Order: sequence, then C-alpha cells, then structure tokens
Amino acid sequence: MPNARARKKPTNLSLDTALLAEARELKVNLSQAAELGLRREIAKTKGEKWRRENAGAMESSNRWVETHGLPLDRYRQF
Repeated sequence: MPNARARKKPTNLSLDTALLAEARELKVNLSQAAELGLRREIAKTKGEKWRRENAGAMESSNRWVETHGLPLDRYRQF
C-alpha cells in the first residue's frame, strides 16, 4: 500500500521516450506510476523467491499428503 507520509527521494530514471510522451499526454503521475509498478515488481519477486526457497518443503508436504491423505479428511462433509 502506498504511504502518503513515506519519505521520498528524487531519483533519475531512463524511460522509453514514446511511453513517457504518452504518459505525459494522459497526465499520468509518473512518480505514483513508477512507485506502484515498483511495488508490484517487488511483491512478484518476493513471491518467486519464497517459492524457490520453499520448493523442497512444498514437495515434501505434497508427497506426505499423497501417501497419507489429508490429515483431517475424515471430518470433511463434502
């Protein structure tokens, strides 16, 4: 979530000139758009990193369920 009170730091970026022109024509707030895009990319990268780091545990858990079934399966009503 964007934080309006977050400290900001001026940053230089190199952007595709056509993309920049279109954003300016549409009056897109470049700082907000860049921050939102960066937040999304960080979340995606963190998710991918978590999946890589936990792949072994997930495989182990899946093997256990394949062998033994779901732990509380007998209580399911569907």
